[in-house]
Amino acid sequence: EMNSTIEQWIDDLVAGVDDAQASAEFQEWLDVQSRFHDYSYRNTLLIKRQCPEATRVAGYRTWQEEFDRHVKEGESAIWIWAPIIAKQCPECENSPSYHEDSDCEYDETPPEEWSEGLVGFKPAPVFDVSQTEGEPLPDLATEATGDAGDLVEQLTGAADDLGVTVRIVPAEEWTHGEAKGICEQLSLVDVQPLVEVRDRENEADLARTLIHEYAHALLHFDVDDDTERAKREVEAEAVAYVVGRYWGLDTSGSAFYLAAWESDDPEVVRERLGRISRTAEELIDVLDDEF
Repeated sequence: EMNSTIEQWIDDLVAGVDDAQASAEFQEWLDVQSRFHDYSYRNTLLIKRQCPEATRVAGYRTWQEEFDRHVKEGESAIWIWAPIIAKQCPECENSPSYHEDSDCEYDETPPEEWSEGLVGFKPAPVFDVSQTEGEPLPDLATEATGDAGDLVEQLTGAADDLGVTVRIVPAEEWTHGEAKGICEQLSLVDVQPLVEVRDRENEADLARTLIHEYAHALLHFDVDDDTERAKREVEAEAVAYVVGRYWGLDTSGSAFYLAAWESDDPEVVRERLGRISRTAEELIDVLDDEF
């Protein structure tokens, strides 16, 4: 029975995520990720507006000192707001120089004894990893491998039945940065989701990416809530793992993909088993009909 097979595979995947998290490779990757800032919502919006494809940003010197990379010549900075931390008047909350010019009467303790706090913001330049060169950042082996047969063809052939528009984009025309695939709404008129994937030599991984993006189209097309983003990635990748495995691909790299998104709790995969199974079965049925 398909359902108990899927349940068994999900157990395998959860065990795989546990192993992935314990591996030296993953620990090194985590260590590097932890050196990047978490930006405020406002700064995240500023980064996205200026460089929609940004994945990892840091200041000029940080790239050099922390990551052994340097910003390529002629790259234009992404501007964000950096906090200004200075000694702060306990009463008017201004820095000493502004406090002097204000009509604040506070004089109980001298400025050198004031504690530090946020007194304002100043524009600061940062750069995305794609604007830098040097030591590569550690990468996780998330790719699927194996003989994909006609799976890519079947997947593109099934797009209409699934209500999805699909495009396989040559690598040199790809405009979505580090992403291997995307799923987005074309327009309000054309209500089908558009799936685009970056073409690559490894057909097994191309198929995995297509299945992952199809899963987003089927499960998350009308959801746009950042707090759920990690859980949506977990669902889509678990579907890719199951459907890829059904077709005999080695999708064990999905465990690293999930470890990166769900580093605290692989149990989310089990919690969402129903949604994952239904979507995997729908894809398997439609693909089986392609034969």
